[in-house]
Amino acid sequence: MTAERAAELLRGARHGLALTGAGVSAESGIPTFRGEGGVWTRYDPVKVASIEAFLADPAEYWRVSKERGRVALAARPNPGHLALASLEQGGHLVAVVTQNTDGLHRDAGTRRLIELHGSGRTVECLTCGRTEPRADVQARLDVEMPPRCKHCGGAILKPTVVLFGEQMPAAATREAFELAAKTDVMLVVGTSLVVYPAAEVPLLALRSGARMIVVNAEATPFDALAEVVIHGRSGEVLPEIVRLIDG
Repeated sequence: MTAERAAELLRGARHGLALTGAGVSAESGIPTFRGEGGVWTRYDPVKVASIEAFLADPAEYWRVSKERGRVALAARPNPGHLALASLEQGGHLVAVVTQNTDGLHRDAGTRRLIELHGSGRTVECLTCGRTEPRADVQARLDVEMPPRCKHCGGAILKPTVVLFGEQMPAAATREAFELAAKTDVMLVVGTSLVVYPAAEVPLLALRSGARMIVVNAEATPFDALAEVVIHGRSGEVLPEIVRLIDG
C-alpha cells in the first residue's frame, strides 16, 4: 500500500517538492558515489574531488573525471527522471531540487530544476571566467591534460560542479530552502541523505509541517521521519506512483 499512499499524498499536494540524488541516475548507467560499487569505494574524494587537490594537481582530477564525464555525457534519462518530470507537469511538484550534476532531469523535461551541486555540462576558466560545454572539453582530453581555456591563453579549466571544500551556489541553496519551507509534501528520491547541507532541505520541510515520502534502494537516516518509505528502484517505483495518480 505504500505506493498507493505516496500517490494519495502527491495527488493532494499543493506545493510538492522533490529532492533527488545519485540513485536516480544509477539506472541511466551513472555510478553512485557511496554504497556498493560507488565512486568513493575506488577513489579518495579528498584526493580527487576537493578544491585543494584540484588546484594542486588539476591533471589528476581530470584523469579521474575523464571516464565519468564520458559516461555522463552518453547517459539518457530513465523512467525515474521521466516520472518526476510528469509529476511536475501534472502540478504535483513545483520543482525538483537535485544533488546530481548530470543534467538528466532537464533532459527529461523538468522545467524548474535547482542544481545544488552545480552542473557537469559546462566548464569554466579559473582566470577569465568564460565557460565552455563539457562535451567540447571532453573531446580534447585525449590530447590535452589538463584542459586549458581557449579564450585567455591557456588557464586551467574546472567543471562547474561543487567540489569538496567549495560553497554550494548561494542562489540555488536559497531557492531550495525557500521552497522547502513552503512545501506540504516532500518527495525524497535516490539519496542517502548523509550529505549536508543538501539533507537540510527535507529537514526544513519536516519542521514546516510537510509529509515526507522516501524512495531509495537502501535505508536512510530519515526513514523514521517519513510517512511513506519505499525501498526500491526509482525507475520502477516512480512510474507506478504516476500511474496510480493518473488512474
